[in-house]
Amino acid sequence: MRAMLLDAPGRPLRLAEVPVPHPGRDEILVKVEACGVCRTDLHVVDGELPEPKLPLIPGHEIVGRVVASGEGVTRFSPGQRVGIPWLGHTCGTCRYCLSDRENLCEHPLFTGYTRDGGYAEYALADARFSFAISGGYSAAEAAPLLCAGLIGYRSLKAAGKGKTLGIYGFGAAAHIVAQVARHEGWRLFAFVKPGDRAAENFASSLGAEWVGGSDGMPPEPLDAAIIYAPVGALVPAALRALAPGGRLVCAGIHMSDIPSFPYDILWREKSIHSVANLTRADGDEFLALAPQVPVVTTVETLPLEQANEALARLRDGRLTGAAVLIMTP
Repeated sequence: MRAMLLDAPGRPLRLAEVPVPHPGRDEILVKVEACGVCRTDLHVVDGELPEPKLPLIPGHEIVGRVVASGEGVTRFSPGQRVGIPWLGHTCGTCRYCLSDRENLCEHPLFTGYTRDGGYAEYALADARFSFAISGGYSAAEAAPLLCAGLIGYRSLKAAGKGKTLGIYGFGAAAHIVAQVARHEGWRLFAFVKPGDRAAENFASSLGAEWVGGSDGMPPEPLDAAIIYAPVGALVPAALRALAPGGRLVCAGIHMSDIPSFPYDILWREKSIHSVANLTRADGDEFLALAPQVPVVTTVETLPLEQANEALARLRDGRLTGAAVLIMTP
């Protein structure tokens, strides 16, 4: 099968022919139709997440169809469309797994990081950590739901209850979360890179009633804010924009260092909360909710061989919505 391989962090991916893997116990073999290109992939490829499996097939927003199953699999049938997310396996025995916090598992495996992912024509997955995908979405439309959607949804839940929500960084996750947040009654305030007219227009088209630079202040205090951009300097800026009692959610798996800030902008019971990974319950909830909103994903498709171009466009901020690799020869 064709696959894009990472031989070492910092190097471009290379196109290679590799054997089609065989499913082991509890695993399914999936013929990949589409795989989203996520900022976490970029962190893996650029070496910002340490010690990946090498060589590695990146990618963890995978949509495809089951072609074979290993021993013990009862959830999925051949031909069924499934989604494979970032969280690929947990131990099931640590204190976090035993207290419904499997996203914090002490011995996890992650798709496209510590196990091979979906920048390939076939992918293996633990069936217990895969999701059925409804027929309402094409493969390319569904792919961003598997991480941008799932992690975005978890970050929105972490924001708590309120009326005014600020979103910092208007990329793949933000454009999905904006739709869910409006569905839940939030008023949206979008913070984008100063001067980025495309991002400003994109945020406005998704219901943001105010759009401004990420270094600016909204016209009124925010009950909650979510930072999707991996920029630590946004933390003090977002704290200043929060109302007393407001919550700031840092949604990325990696962020540059947060600069020191005066206690005064945290005082009056403001809080900072990080989001780590996802749980299967998050996936079940969000994938049931998405068609009801309905969430419409904005995607730009590229063939598998252009994975490096997709990553470069993401790195440079030259995407609207999400990039998705398709496996058509």
